Amino acid sequence: MKSLLRRIFKPLLAPLERGDSDPDYHYVYKPSHRIILLVISILFLFLASLSLFLAPAGEWDYMIPVVVFGGAGLFCILVGCIGKDIAVAKLWGSRNPGRK
Repeated sequence: MKSLLRRIFKPLLAPLERGDSDPDYHYVYKPSHRIILLVISILFLFLASLSLFLAPAGEWDYMIPVVVFGGAGLFCILVGCIGKDIAVAKLWGSRNPGRK
């Protein structure tokens, strides 16, 4: 199932997973980074659902936060659940400072 989802979402995951086979690219990954990413995604989805719930009927301007927070939450869940370790590390922006 995970491999099927990885194939479906490859266009979204590929830019984050580039450099996985490059021996000169060193990144710092900790399992807690993935857990925090999943918690942040839940918070984004909560903000999106709260914005949707509080939006007055017929006002489409209020859908902007729903789309932005919902998209960010879904993307973070996607990377946190099926992304490789390097994808999580790139979202965190963590590189080994002692190396190139």
